[in-house]
Amino acid sequence: MTEALIQLFAAGHDGLFEGLVLPLLSACGLMAYMEEAFDFTEWFLIGLLEVVFLAAVILPLERLAPAERRGPGGPGDRMRIDVAYTLLHRLGAFSIFIFAVLQTPVLKLRDILGDWGVPTIELDAALGLAYAPMLGALVYLVILDFVDYWIHRAQHKWNWWWALHAIHHSQRRMTVWTDNRNHLLDDIIRDAILAVLALFIGVTPSQFIGIVVFTRVWQSLQHANIGIPLPGLVSRALVSPGFHRLHHAVSIGHEGVSRGVNFAVLFPIWDMVFRTADWTADRRLAQHEPLEATGIRDQEQGVDYGTGFWSQQWIGLRNMLRALAPGRGGQTMGPS
Repeated sequence: MTEALIQLFAAGHDGLFEGLVLPLLSACGLMAYMEEAFDFTEWFLIGLLEVVFLAAVILPLERLAPAERRGPGGPGDRMRIDVAYTLLHRLGAFSIFIFAVLQTPVLKLRDILGDWGVPTIELDAALGLAYAPMLGALVYLVILDFVDYWIHRAQHKWNWWWALHAIHHSQRRMTVWTDNRNHLLDDIIRDAILAVLALFIGVTPSQFIGIVVFTRVWQSLQHANIGIPLPGLVSRALVSPGFHRLHHAVSIGHEGVSRGVNFAVLFPIWDMVFRTADWTADRRLAQHEPLEATGIRDQEQGVDYGTGFWSQQWIGLRNMLRALAPGRGGQTMGPS
């Protein structure tokens, strides 16, 4: 079955590339970029399959068993804005593209460091997993998720980074499409950190693509408006919609001593170890109790985070520059 699906995907990839992409490259005189275009076509198809899965599987779950039934919210909360973000990131292969762009310079840097006597790391080989790529990918997934947890903590801790990340938290009507509602610079910084780390520890392109796809789909599920609590063991092993929804709750999700709770991207073990876990929402879902409202507290006081893509991008950039201005405390804790 798996082999048949792989062959079907390969046939679709070849058909799209040869039937549409290749003629366009030829017509535009861009045949020198044929190899890059071939790879991007594959990434586009992977993203398209993700979007189809979200629309065909997770979106019906939202309608069948919503966690909350609320009004449409303000202009900045409209679902079509988040859909546009999702299409940009998934069809544009945002994370994978950054990995591909950084691959050559980072690997050259590794070689230079090796020439200087600095040891390089190939974790799968060091752990004896060179011939077990799936198991190696799982090890890499855990490592990257651990780093992603601390990236997320930094997004809330530092004022300049929160200014960008706040665009994500400004959505008060969370849905399956909310995950990719991010400032582009916020995503570039995060994706670049993870890509550089992945390349330094020996993650292959195919492993990285698999990690990105699994992470993106599960994050979309986390943000979905689904009121079905996951079984106890599953919700302790993987971040559930209820667990992550509390991270977006007004005041609770981005204030307090740690500037938030439930920072984990995939594995809540990091929140448990570093004492930032809060299971209140999961318990409320299990008891069919209403959940906390999502968004940012100062929105209730009229603070605007943008009503469309370009306004959100501009406001995030403007707020970041203000936070970095001398005397504004760019390295202090974020929202209060």
